[in-house]
Amino acid sequence: MMMNSPAEQKMQFLFALRSKGITDAKILTVMEKLDRAHFVTGVFADRANDDTPLPIACGQTISQPSVVGLMTQALKLTGREKVLEVGTGSGYQAAILSQLSRRVYTVERHKRLVHTARALFEALSITNIMAIVGDGSHGLPEQAPFDRILVTAAAEDPPGPLLAQLKIGGIMVVPVGQSDTVQRLIRVTRLETGFDYEELRPVRFVPLVEGLGTDD
Repeated sequence: MMMNSPAEQKMQFLFALRSKGITDAKILTVMEKLDRAHFVTGVFADRANDDTPLPIACGQTISQPSVVGLMTQALKLTGREKVLEVGTGSGYQAAILSQLSRRVYTVERHKRLVHTARALFEALSITNIMAIVGDGSHGLPEQAPFDRILVTAAAEDPPGPLLAQLKIGGIMVVPVGQSDTVQRLIRVTRLETGFDYEELRPVRFVPLVEGLGTDD
Protein backbone atom coordinates (compact mmCIF):
# COMPACT_ATOMS: atom_id res chain seq x y z
CA MET A 1 0.00 0.00 0.00
CA MET A 2 1.44 3.36 -1.04
CA MET A 3 1.80 6.03 1.61
CA ASN A 4 0.41 9.44 0.75
CA SER A 5 3.00 12.15 0.23
CA PRO A 6 3.36 14.81 2.96
CA ALA A 7 1.57 17.30 0.69
CA GLU A 8 -1.35 14.90 0.20
CA GLN A 9 -1.50 14.19 3.93
CA LYS A 10 -1.65 17.93 4.64
CA MET A 11 -4.45 18.38 2.08
CA GLN A 12 -6.43 15.57 3.71
CA PHE A 13 -5.74 17.12 7.13
CA LEU A 14 -7.15 20.49 6.02
CA PHE A 15 -10.11 18.83 4.30
CA ALA A 16 -10.95 17.02 7.56
CA LEU A 17 -10.85 20.34 9.46
CA ARG A 18 -13.10 22.10 6.95
CA SER A 19 -15.55 19.20 6.81
CA LYS A 20 -15.97 19.39 10.62
CA GLY A 21 -16.93 23.08 10.45
CA ILE A 22 -13.67 25.00 10.85
CA THR A 23 -14.17 27.95 8.52
CA ASP A 24 -11.86 30.59 10.02
CA ALA A 25 -9.08 31.11 7.46
CA LYS A 26 -6.56 32.28 10.08
CA ILE A 27 -7.07 29.12 12.16
CA LEU A 28 -6.77 26.88 9.09
CA THR A 29 -3.53 28.64 8.09
CA VAL A 30 -2.01 28.27 11.57
CA MET A 31 -3.00 24.59 11.76
CA GLU A 32 -1.56 23.95 8.31
CA LYS A 33 1.78 25.52 9.23
CA LEU A 34 2.17 24.09 12.75
CA ASP A 35 3.06 20.43 12.30
CA ARG A 36 1.19 18.28 14.84
CA ALA A 37 3.99 15.70 14.48
CA HIS A 38 6.12 17.87 16.82
CA PHE A 39 3.66 17.08 19.61
CA VAL A 40 3.15 13.35 18.96
CA THR A 41 5.96 10.94 19.80
CA GLY A 42 6.96 7.34 19.32
CA VAL A 43 4.75 4.87 17.49
CA PHE A 44 2.00 7.43 16.93
CA ALA A 45 4.16 10.03 15.14
CA ASP A 46 3.17 8.78 11.68
CA ARG A 47 -0.51 9.36 12.56
CA ALA A 48 0.00 13.04 13.40
CA ASN A 49 -2.08 14.18 10.41
CA ASP A 50 -5.01 11.90 11.25
CA ASP A 51 -8.08 13.61 12.71
CA THR A 52 -8.03 11.47 15.81
CA PRO A 53 -6.98 11.83 19.48
CA LEU A 54 -3.68 10.08 20.29
CA PRO A 55 -2.07 8.98 23.58
CA ILE A 56 0.70 11.06 25.16
CA ALA A 57 2.64 10.71 28.44
CA CYS A 58 1.04 10.64 31.93
CA GLY A 59 -2.07 8.81 30.65
CA GLN A 60 -3.25 11.90 28.77
CA THR A 61 -4.21 12.45 25.13
CA ILE A 62 -3.61 15.01 22.41
CA SER A 63 -7.06 16.07 21.17
CA GLN A 64 -8.09 15.43 17.59
CA PRO A 65 -7.20 18.39 15.38
CA SER A 66 -10.80 19.19 14.41
CA VAL A 67 -11.74 19.56 18.09
CA VAL A 68 -8.69 21.80 18.68
CA GLY A 69 -9.79 23.90 15.70
CA LEU A 70 -13.43 24.10 16.79
CA MET A 71 -12.51 25.08 20.36
CA THR A 72 -10.11 27.72 19.04
CA GLN A 73 -12.77 29.04 16.66
CA ALA A 74 -15.30 29.21 19.51
CA LEU A 75 -12.99 31.62 21.39
CA LYS A 76 -13.45 34.29 18.66
CA LEU A 77 -9.85 35.50 18.94
CA THR A 78 -8.80 38.79 17.38
CA GLY A 79 -5.06 38.55 18.11
CA ARG A 80 -4.96 40.90 21.09
CA GLU A 81 -6.13 38.61 23.88
CA LYS A 82 -4.51 37.31 27.03
CA VAL A 83 -5.57 33.65 27.14
CA LEU A 84 -5.58 31.06 29.92
CA GLU A 85 -5.49 27.40 28.92
CA VAL A 86 -6.27 24.78 31.56
CA GLY A 87 -4.56 21.48 30.68
CA THR A 88 -1.37 21.93 28.64
CA GLY A 89 -1.10 18.27 27.67
CA SER A 90 1.18 17.99 24.62
CA GLY A 91 1.29 21.78 24.16
CA TYR A 92 -0.37 21.57 20.72
CA GLN A 93 -3.46 23.61 21.62
CA ALA A 94 -1.35 26.28 23.40
CA ALA A 95 0.93 26.54 20.35
CA ILE A 96 -2.11 27.11 18.09
CA LEU A 97 -3.46 29.76 20.50
CA SER A 98 -0.07 31.49 20.64
CA GLN A 99 -0.27 32.28 16.92
CA LEU A 100 -3.74 33.82 17.27
CA SER A 101 -3.50 35.81 20.52
CA ARG A 102 -1.14 38.16 22.36
CA ARG A 103 -0.13 35.91 25.27
CA VAL A 104 -1.01 32.41 26.46
CA TYR A 105 -0.77 31.15 30.03
CA THR A 106 -1.15 27.38 30.17
CA VAL A 107 -1.48 25.39 33.41
CA GLU A 108 -0.89 21.63 33.71
CA ARG A 109 -0.92 19.35 36.78
CA HIS A 110 1.71 16.96 35.36
CA LYS A 111 5.23 18.37 35.74
CA ARG A 112 6.63 16.05 33.06
CA LEU A 113 4.19 17.37 30.43
CA VAL A 114 5.03 20.99 31.28
CA HIS A 115 8.78 20.36 30.91
CA THR A 116 8.25 18.62 27.55
CA ALA A 117 5.95 21.39 26.30
CA ARG A 118 8.37 24.15 27.38
CA ALA A 119 11.20 22.47 25.46
CA LEU A 120 8.98 22.19 22.38
CA PHE A 121 7.92 25.86 22.53
CA GLU A 122 11.58 26.83 22.76
CA ALA A 123 12.53 24.57 19.84
CA LEU A 124 9.73 26.11 17.74
CA SER A 125 10.77 29.67 18.75
CA ILE A 126 7.38 30.35 20.36
CA THR A 127 8.00 33.04 22.96
CA ASN A 128 4.53 34.18 24.04
CA ILE A 129 3.51 31.08 26.05
CA MET A 130 4.03 30.76 29.79
CA ALA A 131 3.68 27.08 30.82
CA ILE A 132 3.08 26.57 34.54
CA VAL A 133 2.83 23.49 36.78
CA GLY A 134 -0.31 23.89 38.85
CA ASP A 135 -3.88 22.91 39.63
CA GLY A 136 -5.73 24.32 36.64
CA SER A 137 -9.14 23.97 38.30
CA HIS A 138 -8.16 27.04 40.36
CA GLY A 139 -7.02 28.95 37.28
CA LEU A 140 -4.23 31.50 37.68
CA PRO A 141 -5.53 34.23 40.02
CA GLU A 142 -2.22 36.17 40.01
CA GLN A 143 -2.53 36.74 36.23
CA ALA A 144 -6.30 37.32 36.11
CA PRO A 145 -8.42 38.64 34.57
CA PHE A 146 -8.23 36.90 31.20
CA ASP A 147 -9.83 37.83 27.89
CA ARG A 148 -10.29 34.16 27.02
CA ILE A 149 -10.16 30.86 28.94
CA LEU A 150 -9.98 27.44 27.29
CA VAL A 151 -10.43 24.28 29.38
CA THR A 152 -9.23 21.04 27.78
CA ALA A 153 -10.77 18.69 30.35
CA ALA A 154 -14.42 18.12 31.27
CA ALA A 155 -15.98 19.62 34.40
CA GLU A 156 -19.46 18.86 35.77
CA ASP A 157 -20.14 22.61 35.64
CA PRO A 158 -18.06 25.55 34.40
CA PRO A 159 -15.62 25.96 37.34
CA GLY A 160 -16.44 28.96 39.57
CA PRO A 161 -12.80 30.06 40.08
CA LEU A 162 -12.33 30.19 36.29
CA LEU A 163 -15.55 32.13 35.70
CA ALA A 164 -14.35 34.65 38.30
CA GLN A 165 -11.08 35.14 36.36
CA LEU A 166 -12.85 36.04 33.12
CA LYS A 167 -13.01 39.70 32.06
CA ILE A 168 -16.38 41.27 31.40
CA GLY A 169 -16.93 40.62 27.70
CA GLY A 170 -14.55 37.65 27.92
CA ILE A 171 -15.24 34.14 26.63
CA MET A 172 -14.58 30.73 28.18
CA VAL A 173 -14.89 27.49 26.22
CA VAL A 174 -15.22 24.37 28.38
CA PRO A 175 -16.46 20.77 27.99
CA VAL A 176 -19.19 20.13 30.57
CA GLY A 177 -20.64 16.79 31.70
CA GLN A 178 -19.91 13.53 33.47
CA SER A 179 -16.81 11.81 32.10
CA ASP A 180 -18.65 8.55 31.27
CA THR A 181 -21.62 10.13 29.49
CA VAL A 182 -22.10 12.68 26.73
CA GLN A 183 -20.31 15.95 27.34
CA ARG A 184 -21.20 19.25 25.74
CA LEU A 185 -18.82 21.96 24.61
CA ILE A 186 -20.08 25.19 26.21
CA ARG A 187 -19.19 28.78 25.37
CA VAL A 188 -19.60 31.10 28.35
CA THR A 189 -19.58 34.86 27.82
CA ARG A 190 -19.21 37.09 30.88
CA LEU A 191 -21.71 39.95 30.83
CA GLU A 192 -22.02 42.99 33.12
CA THR A 193 -24.93 41.23 34.81
CA GLY A 194 -23.82 37.60 34.84
CA PHE A 195 -23.00 34.87 32.32
CA ASP A 196 -24.43 33.77 29.00
CA TYR A 197 -24.17 30.04 28.23
CA GLU A 198 -24.23 28.63 24.70
CA GLU A 199 -24.13 24.93 23.88
CA LEU A 200 -21.92 24.20 20.86
CA ARG A 201 -21.61 20.45 20.25
CA PRO A 202 -21.11 17.02 21.87
CA VAL A 203 -17.48 16.18 22.79
CA ARG A 204 -15.52 13.68 24.89
CA PHE A 205 -12.65 14.79 27.11
CA VAL A 206 -10.78 13.41 30.10
CA PRO A 207 -12.22 14.74 33.39
CA LEU A 208 -10.87 17.89 35.02
CA VAL A 209 -8.97 16.67 38.10
CA GLU A 210 -8.00 18.79 41.09
CA GLY A 211 -4.49 18.71 42.58
CA LEU A 212 -1.11 17.96 41.02
CA GLY A 213 -0.11 14.82 39.11
CA THR A 214 1.65 12.09 41.08
CA ASP A 215 3.00 10.00 38.20
CA ASP A 216 5.79 12.32 37.00
